Amino acid sequence: MVKMHADEADTDPELVERLVRGRFPQWADLPVERLASGGTVNAVYRLGDALTVRIPLTAGGVADLDFEERWLPRLAPALPVAIPAVVGRGQPAEGYPWDWSVHRWIAGECPVEGRVAEPRLLARDLAAFVTALRRVDAGGGPAAYRGGPLAAVDGFTRAAIEELRHTDEPFDAEAATDAWERSLAAPPWTGAPCWVHSDLMPGNLLTTDGRLTGVIDFATAGVGDPACDMIVAWNLLPAPARETFREAVDVDDATWSRGRGWALSMALGQLPYYRHTNRVISANARHVIREVLAS
Repeated sequence: MVKMHADEADTDPELVERLVRGRFPQWADLPVERLASGGTVNAVYRLGDALTVRIPLTAGGVADLDFEERWLPRLAPALPVAIPAVVGRGQPAEGYPWDWSVHRWIAGECPVEGRVAEPRLLARDLAAFVTALRRVDAGGGPAAYRGGPLAAVDGFTRAAIEELRHTDEPFDAEAATDAWERSLAAPPWTGAPCWVHSDLMPGNLLTTDGRLTGVIDFATAGVGDPACDMIVAWNLLPAPARETFREAVDVDDATWSRGRGWALSMALGQLPYYRHTNRVISANARHVIREVLAS
């Protein structure tokens, strides 16, 4: 596995076997297999048939464990598909420096942009998930990572455009800047904060026979502007299904435009950072940029 971060920890199946044996001896005899993933925060290992082990790659991923233990049980009953359930937490050991967690296995495959089997059905499933999440009582919920105003990432986005301008990527910096500024000009959210996932990337979605069966990785979830959950319209859904999603999710023009801006900003930041280390993320970032500039 190619390292994505300068401060990334080394992990492998043998380490996970030792961690599990020391903390959860009841699972010591279960086979361990690293799962192929485009994830950037955790290494994920399958443990037997019913469990997964999530190992933070950097210190920044450790705080997510507290969030999962507190909030996932509250969100799960309100949602129409499966989400992670924490069944155990491990501590630093065997040379690994941070806490880690064990989750229940959720069946399904991550969809891939450009190869969605049932795009309109999946669009409706995604809209049902987003709207169900928005209906959860937001009282006391933490601020979502992308739940604030789009203007908060203006400097980041423009810097990413400049960085890409000086790479060998086929990239229209002027068109990207124009698209960004149009989204940035959309009126800000003035409604009550609501629950959002804020990272509905294809790698965080699970499907079976083209239908949504699970949503994972709630590390960036919280309460805020619902626009950030529109990103899936550009990072996964083809244009006709994008309209199906928009109708079903029922947001105003300004929220839709801000969502388009979030999708573009994320892709512009991901591409230069991951283009040599994470083929899944960088391919999706290129896809998003093309889709946004064409829409």
